Amino acid sequence: MKRMITIALSILAISAAAFAQGDQAAIDKALKAAPGNLGKDATVIKWKADFTYDTLKKGTNKLVCYDKSGLQGQPAYLVECTNLGNLERAAQNMKFEAMGAQKQAALDAAEKDGTRVKPEFGSVWYHSMGDPANPRSHMTIAVPGATTKTLGLPESGASGGVWIMNAGTTTAHLMTPGE
Repeated sequence: MKRMITIALSILAISAAAFAQGDQAAIDKALKAAPGNLGKDATVIKWKADFTYDTLKKGTNKLVCYDKSGLQGQPAYLVECTNLGNLERAAQNMKFEAMGAQKQAALDAAEKDGTRVKPEFGSVWYHSMGDPANPRSHMTIAVPGATTKTLGLPESGASGGVWIMNAGTTTAHLMTPGE
């Protein structure tokens, strides 16, 4: 009996170690989108199929990072970080992205009827995507509802400077040249 208990405890210890290593790999991957100075103190979550999440690492700042690679409606490699206050928006985005061909109609309807969750004004969205060996970084700043009139920035990138994409909507965000 003692031998059986010892074997069972050994199996549990090995399983726990493997699970911890898996979590660390998932944490490291999600943090690839974080700016170095913020990543070490960021929260890391793992999305579930129902657009809820488990916390893999509790952080001490307001940044949250997660891996969306290969999830329904997502590219093969995409990790993202944003403010904790944007998680409801991120979940809603993923629900819409999973709709395939109906995505744009659902987004438009939510925007029109006021059910589109707004991101925190001024919050940053950091992305790392594409080829995992040579990923492309992209950063935007959420400015829901912003227009040229409210921010004084153009609503197209024709001038070569910072501009407002999707002006006047909850999706309005600042784009920077070269990204």
